[in-house]
Amino acid sequence: QVQLVESGGGLVQSGGSLRLSCAASGRTGSYYTMAWFRQASGKEREFVARIGWSGGSTYYADSVKGRFTISRDNAKNTVYLQMNSLKPEDTAVYYCAADPLRFGTLRYEYTYWGQGTQVTVSS
Repeated sequence: QVQLVESGGGLVQSGGSLRLSCAASGRTGSYYTMAWFRQASGKEREFVARIGWSGGSTYYADSVKGRFTISRDNAKNTVYLQMNSLKPEDTAVYYCAADPLRFGTLRYEYTYWGQGTQVTVSS
């Protein structure tokens, strides 16, 4: 089992920045694909970004490309999401996810999930 705990959410004005962190514990290893998803109120959970185990392979949803950066520190078992130029439409609960085998963008492709952290962007 892997436990994921997100932190770093909060309230920020439009155009501001936040950095989310996701700390992994349990049967952790560097060979997990890590990803961020988000779910706005009344909407489906959607893919935001993913990163391969080495950190060299990243992929972003079009809606955040150029504004968000995903990174990881395997020595700390932590993945980050740097969010810049935030917009009100980025308001959502952000979830960290991990999987030892897959490298996808779909919710069902990830085995382990955190509890989420709220990000609210005011206009």
